Amino acid sequence: MASSKGNSDDVPPQLQFTSPSFGPRRQTSGWREQHQEGRLHRRRLSRSAARDAKHVRLQPPPMGEPRSSASSIYMGSYNRSPRRSRSHLGTPSSSAPGSPRTSMSHSHLSLLQDLDLDLETYGVEELRDGFFDGSFLKPRKVDHEDLIRDAEFALPLAFTKKHPLSVRHFLPKQWHDTKGVIRTVTTTRAGIKLAKSFSAFFIAYILCLVPSIREWLGRYSYIMVLSTIVNHPGRTVGAQLDGALLTILGSATGLGWGAFALWVSDSTAVAKRGYGGILATFLLLFMGTVAALRTYYIRMYQFVFCAGIAISYTCLADTSEIVAWRKLFSYGIPWLFGQALCFLICFTFFPDAGARPLAVSLHGAFAVMQEGLLVPQRENMRLHRQLAWTFVSLSQAHRDLLLDVTITRFRPSDVTVLRNLMQAVIRSFLSLRMEHQLFDELEEKFGEHGLDKHHHNPSSGTNEEGIGGDGSHAEAEGLPKSEEAVIDIDTSKKRPSLLRHGSEERAVRLIASKLAEPTSRLLSSMKSSLSSCDAVLLDMSGYRKYLGPPDSVSTDVVGALTKLRKTMIKYDEEEESLMDNPELPPTYSNHPEVVELFLFVHPIRQAATPVEALLVKVMEMQQKRQSWRLYLPSYPFLKALQRTNAQVRHDRGGVTAGYYFHSQSQLARTMKGMANVYKPLPRDTKEKDDPKQEVGRMDTIGKYEEEEDVAMDHKSHASKLQKFRYRFWAILHRLQGFEMRFAFKVAIVTSLLSVPAWLSQSRGWWNENESWWAVVFVWIMMHPRVGGNFQDLVTRALCCVLGAVWGGLAYGADNGNPYVMAVFAAIYMLPMIYRFTQSNHPRSGIVGCISFVVVSLGAKASHGLPSVVQIAWTRGLAFVVGVVAAVVVNWILWPFVARHELRKALSAMLIYSSIIYRGVVAKYVYYEKGEEPTKEDIEQSEMLEGRLREGFVRIRQLMALTRHEIRLRGPFDPLPYSGLIDGCERFFEYLVAVRQSSLFFHPHYMSDNEQAAESLLAYRRDAVAAILMNLYVLAGALRGDRKVPRYLPSAAQARKRLLDHMAEIEAEPVRNTDLGKADSVKESRKWAQIYSYSYSQSLTGCVKQLEQLQKYTKEIVGEQGFDPIDTNAFEEAARDLEMESGAGR
Repeated sequence: MASSKGNSDDVPPQLQFTSPSFGPRRQTSGWREQHQEGRLHRRRLSRSAARDAKHVRLQPPPMGEPRSSASSIYMGSYNRSPRRSRSHLGTPSSSAPGSPRTSMSHSHLSLLQDLDLDLETYGVEELRDGFFDGSFLKPRKVDHEDLIRDAEFALPLAFTKKHPLSVRHFLPKQWHDTKGVIRTVTTTRAGIKLAKSFSAFFIAYILCLVPSIREWLGRYSYIMVLSTIVNHPGRTVGAQLDGALLTILGSATGLGWGAFALWVSDSTAVAKRGYGGILATFLLLFMGTVAALRTYYIRMYQFVFCAGIAISYTCLADTSEIVAWRKLFSYGIPWLFGQALCFLICFTFFPDAGARPLAVSLHGAFAVMQEGLLVPQRENMRLHRQLAWTFVSLSQAHRDLLLDVTITRFRPSDVTVLRNLMQAVIRSFLSLRMEHQLFDELEEKFGEHGLDKHHHNPSSGTNEEGIGGDGSHAEAEGLPKSEEAVIDIDTSKKRPSLLRHGSEERAVRLIASKLAEPTSRLLSSMKSSLSSCDAVLLDMSGYRKYLGPPDSVSTDVVGALTKLRKTMIKYDEEEESLMDNPELPPTYSNHPEVVELFLFVHPIRQAATPVEALLVKVMEMQQKRQSWRLYLPSYPFLKALQRTNAQVRHDRGGVTAGYYFHSQSQLARTMKGMANVYKPLPRDTKEKDDPKQEVGRMDTIGKYEEEEDVAMDHKSHASKLQKFRYRFWAILHRLQGFEMRFAFKVAIVTSLLSVPAWLSQSRGWWNENESWWAVVFVWIMMHPRVGGNFQDLVTRALCCVLGAVWGGLAYGADNGNPYVMAVFAAIYMLPMIYRFTQSNHPRSGIVGCISFVVVSLGAKASHGLPSVVQIAWTRGLAFVVGVVAAVVVNWILWPFVARHELRKALSAMLIYSSIIYRGVVAKYVYYEKGEEPTKEDIEQSEMLEGRLREGFVRIRQLMALTRHEIRLRGPFDPLPYSGLIDGCERFFEYLVAVRQSSLFFHPHYMSDNEQAAESLLAYRRDAVAAILMNLYVLAGALRGDRKVPRYLPSAAQARKRLLDHMAEIEAEPVRNTDLGKADSVKESRKWAQIYSYSYSQSLTGCVKQLEQLQKYTKEIVGEQGFDPIDTNAFEEAARDLEMESGAGR
């Protein structure tokens, strides 16, 4: 291998390969130079050596020299081929001079150089009758240290914090969190929210301390205080109105059903004798029903939550054979007063009509988007994840606005369009390569147009912080550096000019001189345009003075739009003149750095188009400048039943798990519609017009899908009985879901704990000690998804005990003095209300609030009789029993285990990746003439990509939950999962790059040449099928927690054979006489040639990334090899045979 003249003896050449443009990549170790079976391996370099390392170009291997024996690989059967052997064809470079596609295809083979895949065919062609036959290679050795370092680099931010179960860091963590809460409350709007929630509680609490009011409300006057806690006023006006309506209706429903149960149990003498069984039946049916509704329709959470408390009170409080109807009013009237008080405070005390959450989301999104335009990027992975999270949060903010009543200047329809346009901008920013050190030779020009010099100083190689220009902050902290090199390009620092030959050096300088200034001006205009949009929208929301941006940011959107359009026109002119410049090379195959520069600047120009559309929409909204208006909920009703507002999502707990499961169910529904829509092409292309050759959906689906299609199709000829049977089966099958499991758990636990209420021997202490609160706490603590871990159990039980003890102390400190009790309430409830309404532990917060209120005001209502101590410990014991029962049952029956769900989620994402890969290949790569992707196809793909991005965001959040679970077998290792998530996301981003590149480039010359297309069909099929089979096997192994087979079909070989065969076709002058001359000249100055590089690079990247997926999956579930040979058994058999032969003699 030839090297540059500048190579020194002590520094080996450094070989750098491509990486995706969407995220940070790094070299976890240097290249290791080992010669095992003719392969190239990486050798570790020190940082100083890496800076001085030289780079060499990897050349394609000689086509005619076999580099591995046929015994190392299994192929199918062969027949004589009419085409000549590859050894007689020569290399593509010698056979096809001047063909840009030939050189471009082979320029990517350097990614697969170390696979030893070149085989001499000796003029024999493999025939398999159209079936896929994978090739299996000997697995390469895995560098586990390197693998784990990559995975550690990709860990979510949550894993950088101290472990939540660490005993040593418990007290320092609590102190740190306490200081953070104080800072947040005193400096942000969180203090106002806390003040609103606490004010409602404290006013209600003081009213219950007034003797006349307390006596008028009855024994359970504290229900008014509980009402102010459950639907506290620390939310938007629309959410408060919605919550008041749902909680009142829920309480009325629970009281009504309970009253009906009491009436039935008191209707006859026989019913009176068995009133306990009647009440138990009514309670069982109602709790099961509301528990199912709680899981099916999240929007009804407040309704069913209050209904469950009300039915428990009605059927279990003050139970006796004689019905006391007054207790219904003792619950309903205080609840109404509590809701009225919350409603009044929410509307009068710093009201939030719904515009602020939207303003916060918009302001944060614009800040992240402006950060995405900085050159160069220092933390590309962090920024990529921030952009993905912003993409998701914009949808959530838009949904929250449409769910409730709002008073705002933004029309919901305008917000919908605005959301779509901003997501389009983010989507375009995700494809930028902003970590590229653009145009090293022209630093002065960049400095003139807004780029800081300390960001780019090629002459010194360091920035002003003393960190190497190729290392970034991540490397300075011991983290690996990013790599964006293609083949032998080092884009992270200035390439020595001696590595460029004369034509490449001239081309780089030409591009830099033409596009440096327009690109920098375009970046500056886009950033200032986004700042102007941010200022205008925040002005319209009315929160600019609280949130930003500062007044120095201009709101002149018209001027920003004019400036951006002028900059775009200037860029287009310079680009057009550059493409027509005769000094530009006719082909770019031998100028990889030229291609890299074009692939850097052109996406920036493309990103300016959605920014322009966003500016137009913001200008339109600014010109209308509507006044404050009331908007009713406009979200679709059926979808609205599956969503709820932000505060309810927080208060019900399990936000992360809820987001994850909803994202997965949405993806499953979408993918179900895509899984069986593929129609394979007929084998005989000559008879494609024959209708008998068409393949319908019924030919590609299973029996269950066929039955569903027949039963649900109104035009089908199936009988009514058949349709009825299928629909009845579908209902019964639906009842097997987690919803009915949760309903079953709730019904069983609440019924069993309620038994003492109706037995004569236990009824006395049950009523005296208000033990029915144990059933209420079960209902409060049960969650459809997240049952709680050991830490949650201890925390919630501790809050119950703390609230009961503090409530007893509040009354016993001065024998029920109302002023002393108010002081105790203020001291305890301020942090506890914050924990419920704003912290990450709302359920422990609500049990702490309820336990204090029930004990303190219960003692006040009974005048401390029989004793405060007895009141405190009996109520506290009931609270603890309810909490423990709920958590333990969730542990035993269908528990939620985050690490198991994480493994299943990764299995699903691999399956989804295979479906998307198949769709991209079918729609954007190997489509037939006349079936080009339409605008609707592109929009559908972008929508699906957005959901996949949300899926990766939710899976990373789910992985953070594994830190809170205790694992008896040992600590859970998140590193392989982190690496697999990152690898799967990179595979997905490669597919996005393929789709985007295919819009500019398509290998139509293969489709136009019928003979070439026919010869490529088998190679294309193998390349696609190998990837699909690998993904399917890996997904199945993760789903079933089974080991991965040691040998899998080699997608790398299939990809390389496809590229080799394409090169052979392009190298034949007879077949490419027209295409090779006219077409190559015609395309040489088009963007298609440039994007063909990105297109091929991305497809090859999918293959390379698949290897990482295999490695991390094997790290998780293991590898299934051959059974070990039992040598003892052979020795025993040999001895037996020897003894038999000796006896015979």
